[in-house]
Amino acid sequence: MSKVNVTIWNEYLHEVTSERIAKVYPKGIHGAIAEMLGRDNEYNITTATLEMPECGLTDEVLEGTDVLIWWGHQAHNRVPDEIAEKVRQRVLAGMGFIV
Repeated sequence: MSKVNVTIWNEYLHEVTSERIAKVYPKGIHGAIAEMLGRDNEYNITTATLEMPECGLTDEVLEGTDVLIWWGHQAHNRVPDEIAEKVRQRVLAGMGFIV
């Protein structure tokens, strides 16, 4: 049985701008989700954040993703339309998408 390739995307802004949130999620919410899912050997986990080149969602990353978990609440407007369209196209092609 092959592993499920999961990419966890997070803005990763609140955790670096709020000391209170940083104490709760020292590795970001994406890190907390990755840690939890990583306990199960059925998943290959990748993380990506807004500040990474191409928001961490390069063609290679998206093509290798079976399920994308998207966590955001502050800066959706900062995700370039081109990246949003690439995600949309992958979802239409069958990639799972958890928002």
